[in-house]
Amino acid sequence: MTTALTRVAVVTGGASGIGEATARLLTRRGVAVAVFDVAGDHAVDVTDPEAVRQGADRARRELGPVDIVVNCAGVPSGGPITAENYLDSWERALAVNLTGAMIVVRACLDDLMRSPAGRIVNVASTEAISAGRNTGPYTVSKHGLLGFTRTLAVDLGRHGITANCVCPGATLTGMTRQIPEADRQAFARRYIPAGRYAMPDEIAHMIVCLADPAASFVNGAVITVDGGMTAQGR
Repeated sequence: MTTALTRVAVVTGGASGIGEATARLLTRRGVAVAVFDVAGDHAVDVTDPEAVRQGADRARRELGPVDIVVNCAGVPSGGPITAENYLDSWERALAVNLTGAMIVVRACLDDLMRSPAGRIVNVASTEAISAGRNTGPYTVSKHGLLGFTRTLAVDLGRHGITANCVCPGATLTGMTRQIPEADRQAFARRYIPAGRYAMPDEIAHMIVCLADPAASFVNGAVITVDGGMTAQGR
């Protein structure tokens, strides 16, 4: 058991990519971190309310009450609306990217309400404020996550809990590494003023800043971390 002064975070999707970078950075800042992921020794599927409840109980038992929730678990999903498997893609995207975030917040809510600085950071995407071609299920799920964040900010703000949404742009993760490097470079040159993809650590720094007790008046914010991509437009 950690000391009473140690803050505790639950990070979903924390086994890879932005979630892993966030978990590492929080740990370096002295926060005790419980990772909820389908990978790892204690697998937690965020779409399974019972698995999430058990994961929250284990985190509380081993680390202490939860002060921070970072919802970073997500799956890509897309295709034309005429695709035969479109409904499956739709339901999977909403289950992981949106409903999963709600399940995790509810499982940790009692702790957050008692925390002197409860923090919720939902990791969406620039697709939460725009749309690309044939990305319907993913885009809708991320728009929904943004709306959920704002609802939490309004409903929980008087309890000292802040809820904010980080919207990463193109980021070099296991998912995007599958794109040929030449195509990534061409996209960055054309669409990203910074001229490159982000590294996961760069997104994690914003998430961790919002999770800090000092970020007490940042609530309901939607922050893009995209190298200027949405400022430029397409």
